[in-house]
Amino acid sequence: MRCPFCGFEDSKVIDSRPKDDKIKRRRECIKCSGRFTTFESVEKPLLMVEKRSGMYEPFDSSKLIKGIYTAIKKRPVTIDQVSEIADYVENYFANELKTVAKSKEIGELVLNKLRDIDPISYIRFASVYEDFTDIDSFVALISELEKKKPDSDPEII
Repeated sequence: MRCPFCGFEDSKVIDSRPKDDKIKRRRECIKCSGRFTTFESVEKPLLMVEKRSGMYEPFDSSKLIKGIYTAIKKRPVTIDQVSEIADYVENYFANELKTVAKSKEIGELVLNKLRDIDPISYIRFASVYEDFTDIDSFVALISELEKKKPDSDPEII
């Protein structure tokens, strides 16, 4: 790390601590003893989304969050849960070292997370994502959700 005071190329780390999604490092120049702060963050590769039409566009987490917010309107889903879903999707593709994702893959990841959080939000998101053309498709999705629902505890009398 280049010293901002004298331009020397080497410094030592005095203190390091996490801050938000970054690491804050307090450094000292080996040559002039000047102290300065740096912030380190993980660089994520650019993720491109292949749309249904075959067009490509850069992944935009705010667009994904907006779509999820539409599905969770007036539901008991927190802002933190929505952010976690968006982060999960972005990190999933970064961990897989993929630079291109189909919109269908992104939708499936979101649906899997919403299914565990809130079934109504799951159905709302699926209704847009799956682009249902008839009532039978919609009923089939709800039936599938009912089958995957864990058995509730029997009432003790």
